[in-house]
Amino acid sequence: MIRNKKTPNTEEDLKKILHPLVNKWFFGRFKSFSLPQLYGVMEIHSRNNVLVSAPTGATKTLTGFLSILNELIDSADKGILEDKVYAIYVSPLKALNNDISKNLHEPLQEIEEIAGKELGIRVAVRTGDTTIKEKSKMLAKPPHILITTPESLAILLASQKFVEHIKDVQWFIVDEIHALADSKRGVHLSLAMEQLGRFASHMTRIGLSATVSPLEEIARFLVGYQDDEERDCKIVDVQFIKDMDLKVLCPTADLINVNWTDMHSSLYNMIHQLIQEHKTTLIFTNTRAATERVVHFLKEKFPKYYTENIGAHHGSLSKEHRLDIETRLREGKLKCVVCSTSLELGIDIGYIDLVVLLSSPKSVARALQRVGRSGHKLHDVTKGRLIVMDRDDLVECGVLLKSAIDKRIDRIHIPTNCLDILSQQIIGIAIEEKIHVNELYKLIKQSYCYHNLSRQDFNDVVDYLAGKYISLEDRHVYGKIWYDEESGMIGRRGKLGRVIYMTNLGTIPDQSNVIVKVGTQMVGTIDEGFLEKLKPNDIFILGGAVYQYKYSRGNVAQVNATPDRPPTVPRWFSEMLPLSFDLANDIGKFRRLLGQKFCYSRSKEEILDFINSYLYVDNNSAEAIYQYFFEQFHYAQIPSNTRIIVENYNDGKQTYAVFHSLFGRRVNDCLSRAVAFAISRTQHRDVEIGINDNGFYVTCEKNVDSLKAFEMLKSQEIYQVMGQAIDKTEVLMRRFRHCASRAFMILRNYMGRTKAVGRQQVKSLILINAARRISNDFPILKEARREVLEDLMDIENTKKVLEGIEKKDIKLEQISTNLPSPFAINLVSQGLSDVLKMEDKIEFLNRMHRQVLAKIGKTIKF
Repeated sequence: MIRNKKTPNTEEDLKKILHPLVNKWFFGRFKSFSLPQLYGVMEIHSRNNVLVSAPTGATKTLTGFLSILNELIDSADKGILEDKVYAIYVSPLKALNNDISKNLHEPLQEIEEIAGKELGIRVAVRTGDTTIKEKSKMLAKPPHILITTPESLAILLASQKFVEHIKDVQWFIVDEIHALADSKRGVHLSLAMEQLGRFASHMTRIGLSATVSPLEEIARFLVGYQDDEERDCKIVDVQFIKDMDLKVLCPTADLINVNWTDMHSSLYNMIHQLIQEHKTTLIFTNTRAATERVVHFLKEKFPKYYTENIGAHHGSLSKEHRLDIETRLREGKLKCVVCSTSLELGIDIGYIDLVVLLSSPKSVARALQRVGRSGHKLHDVTKGRLIVMDRDDLVECGVLLKSAIDKRIDRIHIPTNCLDILSQQIIGIAIEEKIHVNELYKLIKQSYCYHNLSRQDFNDVVDYLAGKYISLEDRHVYGKIWYDEESGMIGRRGKLGRVIYMTNLGTIPDQSNVIVKVGTQMVGTIDEGFLEKLKPNDIFILGGAVYQYKYSRGNVAQVNATPDRPPTVPRWFSEMLPLSFDLANDIGKFRRLLGQKFCYSRSKEEILDFINSYLYVDNNSAEAIYQYFFEQFHYAQIPSNTRIIVENYNDGKQTYAVFHSLFGRRVNDCLSRAVAFAISRTQHRDVEIGINDNGFYVTCEKNVDSLKAFEMLKSQEIYQVMGQAIDKTEVLMRRFRHCASRAFMILRNYMGRTKAVGRQQVKSLILINAARRISNDFPILKEARREVLEDLMDIENTKKVLEGIEKKDIKLEQISTNLPSPFAINLVSQGLSDVLKMEDKIEFLNRMHRQVLAKIGKTIKF
């Protein structure tokens, strides 16, 4: 049973269980136990599964390790410490693993000094960077505490010799569990924990998490099930024990009647002032390009202040550069670091007293995680500033801040029934031992991620792995396991099985740049993440020229030059974080409440009072929000979480239907593709679509009835409709390659050779057609479809939106306008950032706003 621990233990309770050496060391370093320790240490000491959720810098890690160190020191002092692994610590980052190793060695050395003797407690890190010499040393003398990653743990479970050292593991710690649970790395780890639990049924599971919701689901992910009953787990919820100082800032008093030069200057003056008022500032952007841009402009605008004391940190930079930035940051040599997402997790970067978020981080949990990097010590104040650049961003950040203060955290999405990961893990289990198929199915279903796995899906995966589909052998896909249907036993197949498994396991797919060609002429490259967002006829910018996407083959994308057409997909689109569904709903609720004020003809003063009391924003921000909604109300209508406005207009070349569906980009991706598919099937028109978090648009040179197509969508049929809508798309083709690689249909490494990404993609195109000929529900094809619809998009919440429309909880209303309404301008012009300079884009958007204001001014007196 999952239960919240509501009462902490006393300091005296904890002192009684601690070894005298540990007691002396602890109170030599700390004045008292922290709140997470008072809640969690006794539970771990009592061998209870526990999930500790606390902000960054709230002593989560020491909470997880204190009882473990206590027992190891007690055993060492008594001379009964064995040569085996007692505790396994898993985190998503190698850098975090190295920090933990350092943070364990130091207290152990200090305790040995207190004891006046060596205790012999060994701590070691095992990752892909571990040398052969270090691995041999671990095999001869296993560490008592093993620090590793999910992928390295899977290798250890399949190793012939080292696995014997971990079969009696006592404690299993998953750090940053929230960062693992929402991806296939977490699914992989979930099955690995169950496999390990077969050897060590008494193993205590410890989860350490930052701010996340719902904690009950994370706890179930951590502990899984036993005999169809969820295992026991105590939840320690101290997510909001640190004081927070959060504000939304706007660089100018007016976000519309301002030119780009003034906006740009005000933004960097504000950032510069914030940096200079603090010792060390960490700035988060939402894209890697923005990270580089901020560093460049700060150096250019304030050369006397920023030279070697500022740096950029993101995933595209070399490992050596990132390590250098982290080291200099820890040593206090940097005044400011700008990053995208790479410093969100809890690696040690020293003291940060301010975090600046440039634009919305798109989720409350992510905002709190980023801001939590400041005031890293327990009693420090967490200080964050959100800087907004447009009115949509202002509303979004205002509502995000309210949700954070009100402790409303968006729900995490945990992937389930991933058949590619299942295939990989079954191969690993079969390599290690012979097992009956029924026992294997029972083991798999103990994992939270596979608790609802159907027997049919399981059997299909086993049939694929056993080589039942002879036609795949013509494509050089052979059986991976031995399966005797008569006895029901499963085992290893072939001498190379273990080598193939060790060299191909993992969940993170290979990525590369894709060559863009017009015929045979190469014009540049784009990344795969951008390519998979493209649909035939999409328009984008590359090297200053405009191209229309046609199709791709392998690692080559074919395009046509179309200089006269505006782009529909901005180049930064693949990098942008999607707005969470829960935060989108909260913004929609605010829109509804504010819209009601306008409908009831409330005075400006009354509406401003409501904005100020609801959103915790300053007067300039409240005025900007009021003006934004005033314009939208008097020019069109105000959409909300219970009201989808369909806005139709013609720009002289094409007709546009703008759906104001504020449900986040993942839902709008589903809705827009479904509408486009319905139009193509019923009205025989090919349309262009564009999406963002606030809605989507459908455009065509000829008239189409987009609302009619939308009304055809039914909640009970949306999964089937979307399955057909994505069937021939680039995104499904690319994701099938990823799934086929995880399921070992495509071997990235074989006989010492590595298959290039382009060759992998070519083979996946062949294999997807072979899979379709076997069955449209072939397990790996089915998984690719599930990944696109459930993980990349959000089919589940799309279904909820359609159910809301069917129940009349959400209304559909259609209006016609001469120009795009204020709420629609950013959506329909989002591609302009590639075609225009920033100053020209801002001027263009402001001109459109002024035209709208002129239309309003004819009927409304300001």
